[in-house]
Amino acid sequence: MRIVLTSDPSLTSTFRDIPLLDFLPCAPTENIPKFIYKILDTQLPDDDGKLIQAPYAIRKVESALLNDGFKREDVVVAHPKKIEKFIDEKTTIVGVNTMDPYGLGPVTLMFTEGGKKTSYSKYLFTSFIRRLRDYRERKGYNFKIVVGSQAGWQFELKQDLTEELGIDHVIWGETEHVIGDIFRDIESGGADKFIKIKTWPKIEEIPPVVNPTYKGMIEVMRGCGRGCRFCSPNLRKARFYPLEKIMQEVEVNLRVGQKKMWLHSEDIFNYMVEDRKNFYPNEDAVIGLFEAILEKAEFANPTHGTVAGALAAPSILKRVAELNHAGINRWVGIQVGFETASPELIKRIANNKMKPFSADEWPWVLLNGTYAFNKFYWFPAYTTIVGLPWETDEDNIDTARLILTMEKKLKEKLGEKAH
Repeated sequence: MRIVLTSDPSLTSTFRDIPLLDFLPCAPTENIPKFIYKILDTQLPDDDGKLIQAPYAIRKVESALLNDGFKREDVVVAHPKKIEKFIDEKTTIVGVNTMDPYGLGPVTLMFTEGGKKTSYSKYLFTSFIRRLRDYRERKGYNFKIVVGSQAGWQFELKQDLTEELGIDHVIWGETEHVIGDIFRDIESGGADKFIKIKTWPKIEEIPPVVNPTYKGMIEVMRGCGRGCRFCSPNLRKARFYPLEKIMQEVEVNLRVGQKKMWLHSEDIFNYMVEDRKNFYPNEDAVIGLFEAILEKAEFANPTHGTVAGALAAPSILKRVAELNHAGINRWVGIQVGFETASPELIKRIANNKMKPFSADEWPWVLLNGTYAFNKFYWFPAYTTIVGLPWETDEDNIDTARLILTMEKKLKEKLGEKAH
């Protein structure tokens, strides 16, 4: 097989479908015994070595290559556990998608005491790449090991390890508009080792996936636009997929019986937003998106959103809950940035995050936005940031105080709905 695509084994695990256990690879191997990890590590199914459902990123690479003229019979998306089945003397590239290869992501560093311990993400990635390297040497093959990741900076930072692993090329950035040319350059020997993509594809240059994705993942927009200083997705121009293209990916997933969809965005409340100054949600567009998908699917869950967007348009929360038949045991999960309860600090690091509200209203937005979420069975998984350059002890006290206030007041008002 000419082009063999895969993901590292941490990204092909379903983790027994336990919510948020996808973060288990961030845990240190020193603290979680390998036999425990193995019990929890249920892998995606395959059809004779081909992934039936695959991580979204690698599906995007697959569709971009096919769209750029690569033949179907020359490209395969393989299960990492069975990848050798597809590698032979004709193989030119083995492309590996990864998320946190050397365990330097923020959540991972928190769990590994700043990198003193070895995360499962690092252990699994490096073990897999060494397996590929050793197989190549043993068989005398000449294929290139090409890694694609938004964490490409980790490979530059740890170049000695990158060399030891036998990685030939590292690609990071948005690639749909250039991946075909990059792969041809790699095949001809004309590509750099570190390939940084500094341009973005137009939405019409991003082809829909042609095969099913893990968890029915569907990207509905790319980029954000709010300008938070700590957030790399904000560096990308905001682009919105038209409903027709989104529904193509819904149909691809329905084909294999995947009836629950994850709608990926940096902020679901920004989908098709027209108010770029105050970021007031386009309620009709967001609700219309869920209505169209839920005519076909059984459940549709957003990945990320802002509490300000939710509070500004509670009608979205209410309608999406109705469409999903949400309840105490059938809730809508979403990851949301809490960041800090300090108005001064949020003003310095994310001066648009609270819009259409003001920075001074931020604690009020967090409290009342969470109330709005919970009222309609939306349960946010909040993330906070500590250790910022301008942070004071009082800022941290404000954050801790608000969390305690939220816990008390939300339970008083909402009972078991409070999360």
